[in-house]
Amino acid sequence: MAFDATGKVTLDHIYTQPDPRAYFTTLRGLEYNIPQLAQPYFADLIGQHERPRVVDIGCSYGINAALLNHGASMEELYERYTDPAVADLSTSALAERDRRLSKKQGNAWIVGLDSSRPALDYALAAGFLDDAVCADLENKDLTEEQREQLAGTDLVISTGCIGYVGASTIAKVAEVSEPLMAHFVLRMVPFEPVEEALRELGYDTVRADGVFRQRRFVSVEEQDQVLDTLRTVGVDPRGLEDTGWLYAQLHLCRPTTSARTIVDLTSATGQG
Repeated sequence: MAFDATGKVTLDHIYTQPDPRAYFTTLRGLEYNIPQLAQPYFADLIGQHERPRVVDIGCSYGINAALLNHGASMEELYERYTDPAVADLSTSALAERDRRLSKKQGNAWIVGLDSSRPALDYALAAGFLDDAVCADLENKDLTEEQREQLAGTDLVISTGCIGYVGASTIAKVAEVSEPLMAHFVLRMVPFEPVEEALRELGYDTVRADGVFRQRRFVSVEEQDQVLDTLRTVGVDPRGLEDTGWLYAQLHLCRPTTSARTIVDLTSATGQG
């Protein structure tokens, strides 16, 4: 089993399959639930706009979009993709089934940004995403076409991608239209480099109160390594990660020149 620099197990293979069955089969056993916990916070921010344009960084199969725009829940999606009845369906048949089950209800235009072409293709085929940008912005710049796709963005969201991507990606997206940003970030991943890059672009960053359970640890080895990382970066894991869960925090980033306001989320506990 491979681990990244923070000690977290590497699950890259579940993000590059033609459809999300492996993703949900793997993460269900770990009780991964951060998109569900993030949903009401994102919904509050989206509700500040009449016709909101949203970019989901690290969107994979469009999970946040399914929750925000299609009335889905994580539990429903776990049931949907781990149902033995879908085991033999082709990817195209599974996507068609998603289109029947998840009609668009919300008014947000959601663009997914991810480096996994298979995941983006599925999210589009299933109807979860309205548009998609396949890019590795840690190593490459946005093309003119991609900048056009991101133009006019009101809100940028993410649930766990910071660490896989960093200040380079976030800054390149911010430069296009100076959107409000809401990032759920694991506690052992320093957010300061992103915050500093955004500060140079005229952003203020506020960390909301409370913590959010992301998923259970895969193994004792993963937990021990993450606990070591937390102590190294000066984060106390007592009562949180040492109980067997990875925890995230919500960082809200707003352009100082924007007339838009951050909803008062700083008193939220998010223990869920």
